[in-house]
Amino acid sequence: MYIKRRLSGDLETFKNLRHSYAGSEKSSHRYLATVGVGGNIGDVKRRLEHLYISLKKDKRVTLLRTSLILKNPPFGFAQQDDFFNSVALLKTSMQPRLFLDYLMRLEKRFARKRSFANAPRTLDLDIIFFDNRVVKTQKLQIPHAKWFERESVLIPLMDIQR
Repeated sequence: MYIKRRLSGDLETFKNLRHSYAGSEKSSHRYLATVGVGGNIGDVKRRLEHLYISLKKDKRVTLLRTSLILKNPPFGFAQQDDFFNSVALLKTSMQPRLFLDYLMRLEKRFARKRSFANAPRTLDLDIIFFDNRVVKTQKLQIPHAKWFERESVLIPLMDIQR
């Protein structure tokens, strides 16, 4: 069950009463990662519930907290359905590049297909922050580029920081 709230004309939030997660901050893992989570194909809210259950069971990560879900219009390629976005705080002992590979395998497990930039997708997982690290390679940029300009990141981040 979700509590729905309209923020503006094209922004809505959904607070999941059963599957939002605020667990213990205790973890044997070393690094704190903030991951942007989203999608716009199929039943995304249900898919996020399944993702969080999967993360809770995975020993390579500890799921610390999840944010509300924000429904927002797409950017880049605009001729597609609205996105549902959230943020998850995780602990892991993986280094950033290995963690990115892990997230990409999760996307694939949840039927992500990569066709073109900003294309519709079942699941999108982006590393927003990784501890206090700064990484700039061709394949990975931390902090995530332009995170501070995107409501799809800022609004869920504000929720998770409470």
